[in-house]
Amino acid sequence: MVTRPPILRPGDTIGIVTLGSPLDAATINQRLETLVGMGFQVVLGEYVYAQTGMVAGTDQQRASDLMNMFENPDVKMILPTRGGVGVAGIIPHLDFRVIRRNPKIVTGYSDITVLLNVLYQYGNLITLQSLMLIDFQQATPVYNFEQFFSAVTTTTAPRVIENPPGMAQISRVPGNVIGPIVGGNLTSFVDTLGTPFEIDTRGKILLIEETHEPTNSVYRMLNQLRLAGKFADCLGIIMGECTNCPISYNTSYEDLINGFMVPLGKPLMTNVATAHGYYKAAIPIGAVAQLDTINNRLTVLDPIVSNRLPPA
Repeated sequence: MVTRPPILRPGDTIGIVTLGSPLDAATINQRLETLVGMGFQVVLGEYVYAQTGMVAGTDQQRASDLMNMFENPDVKMILPTRGGVGVAGIIPHLDFRVIRRNPKIVTGYSDITVLLNVLYQYGNLITLQSLMLIDFQQATPVYNFEQFFSAVTTTTAPRVIENPPGMAQISRVPGNVIGPIVGGNLTSFVDTLGTPFEIDTRGKILLIEETHEPTNSVYRMLNQLRLAGKFADCLGIIMGECTNCPISYNTSYEDLINGFMVPLGKPLMTNVATAHGYYKAAIPIGAVAQLDTINNRLTVLDPIVSNRLPPA
């Protein structure tokens, strides 16, 4: 049974971890000041400032930081500094029994996508494709903070996920399906195919978004998902933006949607504000949602967080 983590309250402690690529200390410290200014307390992972080539410490070190946050009773939310690469490397070193006993809010996007889906599939934990530490700055749109805090500080349900004004969600294939949301950054979760932690789309609504990938690479990944049966298994599809994705072979992201995704025949909503876009909706991984592409509406049916204390 899926677990909703305890609600985030004013003054709670947030655990900061770097699980993929390193982030420079000056940026981390600036963002920490923003969190503290919001009234939260923070605790830092031992390797939050580490830099080992393209990753922040060894797989075991980054995994130990994450597990320490789950085991720390004071920590109510785990906030990665950024994504980047390398998050998949920590997965074999996680203890899902401990995670199931200590549910926490976990939020992020980009390569954190791997962790979000694995925590849902193996830890029975609802996670959130939403802000990371790097987003806690003045330049972040108010919409992003409103989306984030409405998801983690209230138990209001149902909650309609709407884009900001002037950015229309577009329903391409009509249908009305209900199921848990999985997915996120395409590059990140495609890399789980053929591994013990392969994404499970059976009876799920699949979320897809991407950034800085040419459209020929996006096509390859979409085709890999099709050959792996992930589109056949899923109930419906939500597509976010492909930010800064260069056109290849005169084929745009919009062309891929019309030429590849629409013919799949699954209920399809596109142009949803997600992750790498300027505007970031807070989309729960593992929570049950209704994708109604007849009425162009995406609704999270249950709360993402709970007022109840975690089990002892």
